[in-house]
Amino acid sequence: MKLLHTAALALLVLAGPALATPTGTITVYTSQPQDQMTTVIEAFNKDYPDVKVELFRTGTTELMSKLQAEFAAGSTPADVLLIADAVAMTEMKEDGRLLPYPDAPVAGIPADVIDPDKTFFGTKLITTGIVYNTSMVKTPPTSWDDLKAPEVASSLIMPSPLYSGAAVIHVGTMVQQPEFGWAYYEELAKNGAVAGQGNGTVIEAVARGEKAYGIIIEYMAMNARKAGSPVDFVWPEQGVSSITQPVAILKDTDNEEGAKAFVDWQLSRTAQEQSVAQGYFPLAEGVAPPEGYPAVSSLHILPLDAAQLRVDDKANKEKFADLFGG
Repeated sequence: MKLLHTAALALLVLAGPALATPTGTITVYTSQPQDQMTTVIEAFNKDYPDVKVELFRTGTTELMSKLQAEFAAGSTPADVLLIADAVAMTEMKEDGRLLPYPDAPVAGIPADVIDPDKTFFGTKLITTGIVYNTSMVKTPPTSWDDLKAPEVASSLIMPSPLYSGAAVIHVGTMVQQPEFGWAYYEELAKNGAVAGQGNGTVIEAVARGEKAYGIIIEYMAMNARKAGSPVDFVWPEQGVSSITQPVAILKDTDNEEGAKAFVDWQLSRTAQEQSVAQGYFPLAEGVAPPEGYPAVSSLHILPLDAAQLRVDDKANKEKFADLFGG
């Protein structure tokens, strides 16, 4: 018996200390819709019941302004960021605001959506295309150029990069394409197109019939169609912009283990499958896209020079505001 007891103790020593279960509270700053985040937190807490998640949700541009003001004041309550803008994440990284997480469980996640220094990680694929009201539009658009016609542009609404991170990426991508550039947006403005705030204002206007067409991220349009709204969505044949909604941990978090648990969960297959249920293209290998979505491989993703976008970001927002108001 004494030998067995000694052997058992030896095995415990070799095994090392038991991993601590994450506990405490984390605050997540996000641009993902509130109703979706409610279900995200519920699912996360099934796996991590001892971590309480507090949430602040707004558009990415407004969220980043809040963060910068908090940094200037000395601190922020945020522990985790989940936003629709990898360019903003890169700026945060270069400002020394993000915590590297080299042991993040990234198996099955494409390397090109992971920061090489493991400070932020893509969680889903989101594309921007065209939504239209099926009660008002008899011939659906197939390309971005279809939106320039005066009778179409005069009933077109789009999200503003002054509010939406996805719009920052979309406008930045479009103006980098030689076939579009700022001339494209100038023509839309000349023919009566308008800007709302975020993508939510776009789907509300098109679903209610206030506008016949909108530029929007795909899941909002597809979810509205699924819920019975008279809308449909087009992935334009000329190509689509894309974002990956990265997640990151703030360097000054006061609950590193809880924050890492949230990142772990966001990269898990459970989270990827929940993303599909919420209308997103998944990133993980072997997870099918939502019903009615094309295969990602069939989409033409427009190229983006992210470094150039960072240089042009302020000027892009000023130009957009000149054309559509701010």
